[in-house]
Amino acid sequence: MIAETDADTLPSDKGPKDRSGSSRTCIVSRESGSPDELIRFVAGPDERVVPDLKRQLPGRGCWIKAERALVEKAVAKKLFARALKADVKADAALADDIDRLLAEQLAGMMNMARKAGQFISGATKTEQAVRGLAALAVFHAIDAAADGVRKIDQARKAMSFVAEDGKEIAAFRPFTGAEMDGLLGSNAFIHAAALAGQAGEGVVKRAIMLEKYRGSVPVRAEGGAGKPQQ
Repeated sequence: MIAETDADTLPSDKGPKDRSGSSRTCIVSRESGSPDELIRFVAGPDERVVPDLKRQLPGRGCWIKAERALVEKAVAKKLFARALKADVKADAALADDIDRLLAEQLAGMMNMARKAGQFISGATKTEQAVRGLAALAVFHAIDAAADGVRKIDQARKAMSFVAEDGKEIAAFRPFTGAEMDGLLGSNAFIHAAALAGQAGEGVVKRAIMLEKYRGSVPVRAEGGAGKPQQ
């Protein structure tokens, strides 16, 4: 097991060594997990704590499980300075900043998957993807009409009886319509589905990360047809 910090560094123009198969220890909970389950932080040049979501920034890093409450606790208890062995300060809005960055990361992957033909929108297309067992996961706007959500939920339930693993396709509600207008522009949606493929799997992976961070992982999000392939 690796300690809570990763002191291995490369020259300043490169990120930390790739040890994606190794576990990390959360500086708050002291629990270990894979890098995909935690968020890396480094000390910025202005002596501020910087979240390194892509795990590419140089220098000593520390890790926290991707949970908002744990980030808030680390800020309140000033755990970053000890873990990073530097006189750094964490902004009070750090937890909000991470939520925003995770949301932007998810929206960016949605746009990428759409260009690859692995993210579709519209109630009819989404329901067809579910009934054809082509959807890895479905997405609804938080303020989507209940009737539209219900129809797709009924399709998810029905197809669980014919799916090989008997699990329902995962459903996420990450953004309001207004938030999507800002994040996705003309690609904003009310109902959508991520389809099989590397980009589609990337959408589901980032949606799970955001929902975990917010503490609202949907039932079956990590199992069955909604689980991205490793």
